[in-house]
Amino acid sequence: MAMYGEDLAHQLQKTHATNPKNQICSILAMWVMDPHERDAVVARDAIEQGDTMHKALIEIYIGRKSSQLLLTQQAYNAKFKSHLDQDISITEPPTPYQRILVALATSHKSHHADISQHVAKCDAKRLFEAGEGSIGAIDESIVLEILTKRSIPQLKLTLSCYKHIYGHDYVKSLKKETSGEFEDSLRAAMKCMYTPSKYYAKVLYTCIKGTMTDKSSLARVMVSRAEIDMDEIQSVFHGKYGLKLEDAICESIPKGDYRDFLLALATKV
Repeated sequence: MAMYGEDLAHQLQKTHATNPKNQICSILAMWVMDPHERDAVVARDAIEQGDTMHKALIEIYIGRKSSQLLLTQQAYNAKFKSHLDQDISITEPPTPYQRILVALATSHKSHHADISQHVAKCDAKRLFEAGEGSIGAIDESIVLEILTKRSIPQLKLTLSCYKHIYGHDYVKSLKKETSGEFEDSLRAAMKCMYTPSKYYAKVLYTCIKGTMTDKSSLARVMVSRAEIDMDEIQSVFHGKYGLKLEDAICESIPKGDYRDFLLALATKV
């Protein structure tokens, strides 16, 4: 079955390559792949497209357990004869997203299963002192050090402690007049980590209702979150934008198999 799924995905990708307007083949190819195979393909596309697809890589490195990421790295190596972490680190020109991704990749190798409330409180204070508690731009070195040394669950606890200690989300502290590219990149990463349903709801809204429909990101998010937290994303989407996700899809995507499949993913029909 796995081999059949792989062959089917390959055929669907070939069909899409010969007719790029055939979006249903592209999204079906993503759907039939194993999650780690899909992540490997998404990561490769993101690296080849450069900074325009950085969020796809952030979603993979933040949203996957270390064991899942290892399977993705193995699939990437088998399919593309290259190492995912290495390809990210040598991307030119260097960008803030790249520095954050390299730190997150290192954090997955730390293998710290236990999380510590004490460490989280200390890291929260260090983040405050490196950011809104100081004058001027954020101290990137401290932020990257924390991202490098802590596991994703530990980082989530740190963000929770930050809100408890300072009364607001860490993300809010990154919205300063002095904010630059690093702060903007970090804000997106922290949103994905701490409030994923809000993050994905905004990505979907931007994809669907933006000036130019981003079909690759729309398909990626709909497929990857369909069996994880789509109900929660739907609720946040409706609450924030006053519009049901399926209604937004119907308003902005032309009739056809592609729209029907998006609606099936949204409503789990």
